[in-house]
This record gives sequence, C-alpha cells and structure tokens, in this order.
Amino acid sequence: MDITLIDTFLDLLETRSFNRSADRLALTQSTVSARIKALEAALDTRLFTRSRAGTDLTTEGLRFEPHARLLRQQWNEARRAVAPSGDAAMTLRLGIQNDLAASHIGALMAEFRSVFPQMAFYVEPDYSTQMCADLVSGVQDFAVMFTPKPHPDLFFTSAGEVTYRLISSEATTRAGVDPASYIFAQFSPAFAHTHRHLLPELSSTALSVGQSATVVSLLHALGGTGFVSAETAAPMIASGRFAPVTDVPDMAQPVYAAMHLRHRTTSAHRRLTQIVARRFAAKLRE
Repeated sequence: MDITLIDTFLDLLETRSFNRSADRLALTQSTVSARIKALEAALDTRLFTRSRAGTDLTTEGLRFEPHARLLRQQWNEARRAVAPSGDAAMTLRLGIQNDLAASHIGALMAEFRSVFPQMAFYVEPDYSTQMCADLVSGVQDFAVMFTPKPHPDLFFTSAGEVTYRLISSEATTRAGVDPASYIFAQFSPAFAHTHRHLLPELSSTALSVGQSATVVSLLHALGGTGFVSAETAAPMIASGRFAPVTDVPDMAQPVYAAMHLRHRTTSAHRRLTQIVARRFAAKLRE
C-alpha cells in the first residue's frame, strides 16, 4: 500500500492547487500530478478536475474522501501497532496541551498506568491545532486540549476547566497595573476573547504569549503583571515578590478530551476520558 498517494490526495483536497500542494509536500508539481494519476488509475476513476478557476473534486472524489481519511488513520495506527514496544501489549500516544503538561501530566500518567499496567505510553505536549491534526491522521490516540477544532472524524467531550489568576510584582488593583509591563496571555482563542472583554485596556499590549510557563519566566525576569495558572500563582505569591490583583476575577479555561470518532466507544478511551474528567472536575471544585 502506497500511503503517499493518500497523503497527496488529502493535501490536494485542502489546497485545491497542485502548486501549493507541491510546496507543502516539498515535491515537484509533476510528482504531485503523477501521484494523483496513479491513485486515479488504481481506483479506475477521476478524482479531480482542473480548470482556470482551480482544482475541484469530482463526484467520485467526494465519495472517496471519507475513505481516504480513514485509510490514512488506520495505516498510521497499523504502523504503530506493529512497532516495537518492549514488554508492553501496545503503545498509546497521548497529546496534552502545552499549558497543562507541567501541572497535570504526572497525576494523569500515574492513574493511566495504574489502570493500564500492560500499556506503554508516549506523551507529547503540543497545541490544540496540531493535536487535532494528529488525531485525524492517526498519529495520536487521545488528547487533552483547550480548543476543539471541529472535524467530521473527531470526537470531543468536556472534561472540566483550569483556573488562571492575575498576579503582579507592581500592583494589587486593576487601576495600578501598568500596560507597558503587562503580559497578555493568549492561552486559547476563547481565553483571549474573554480577556479582551474583561480587560479591554490591557488587551493591546506590546508583549503577548501563549503559554503559562512563558508568562512565569517573563514575570520573573522582567517583573510586571500577567495571568498564570492558579497552581503556579500560589508559590509565586508565597515568595512575597508577587501579589494577586484582587479586583480582577480569576479566568476559567475549559478543558476537553479528544479522540478519533472511531474510538469514542472503546473501553480504553472511555476510561481515559473518565480519568481526565475526574482530574479537571476536581480542579473545578477547588
């Protein structure tokens, strides 16, 4: 099975341009064309039509699309299933939002391993967009993320939320926060939207970042004000260098468990989802 033909078909499906797909796949345009012709020959049908307006799917191409996505996902799962995993029965690849890894992966992994003692785990912190793409392609099996990206092959379920607190080295009230030293945290599109509504005067600052750990590092190095996770805020406040901004409420960021649609009813994925939900529901109650 030449999976590169499927990969090329799915990329062309997104770009609708042989030139753009060639650039994205680091191939020549003639190679992209040859792969599509080879796939069409194997299927004995036309998948795309070319015109001055661009490249469009034929009716047969539309019918083949869901099968192509499933073939790629199953191929990647099959490759991982036969890859060496030591004494483990199988390897489960997990994605977790970068911002959640430091505070939560230890507790989650301890429970995952107690429930699945014969399983090997590969964990990769990442951002939501990439994790969604990896779940679609079968590169990952399960993910904990901030921002679900709707896709017909993906299933998302709410798992609770995490809390972010505004702390500062120079102010204890909103009026005292200096926009020049404010670090605008953009942990997710939803968080940034809520931030702009809650603190419009602090949403167009010179410095913005997308990860709590980076906010922490910048606060330690430069001072100033910014949102960090509640778990991180506590020791920073206890150090005496930082204080909470008392008249700005904490902000909540929803957390989601994500998986391929095919896996939503499997026993392993249900157990993983339950563990994640218990973890973040507990944080919600604290």
